[in-house]
Amino acid sequence: MALDVETLNALELLSEKWAVSKAEVMRRAVRRAMKEADKSKQRTPQEALEWIRLNGLTQNEADQFQEEVSAQRKAWQDPWENDDTSRH
Repeated sequence: MALDVETLNALELLSEKWAVSKAEVMRRAVRRAMKEADKSKQRTPQEALEWIRLNGLTQNEADQFQEEVSAQRKAWQDPWENDDTSRH
C-alpha cells in the first residue's frame, strides 16, 4: 500500500495527537468511513416516499398488505375494553 506525502503527514499528526499507533489511526478512519457509508445508504423520509411513489407496491401487494393490517387490528384487543374488574 502506498500513501501520498500529504496523507502520510496527516497520519503522523493524528497518531501523535491521539497518542495511538498509525495503524490505530487507520482503523479508526476506516471504521468511521464505513459508518458514513452506511448512513448514506439510508433514505430520508422524503426519499422513501419518492421511492414508493416511483416503485411502489402493485395493487395485489397493496391489497394483501391491507388485509394483513386489518386482520392484525381485528385480532388486537384493547385491554381497557375487556376489563372485568369493577370500576368505582
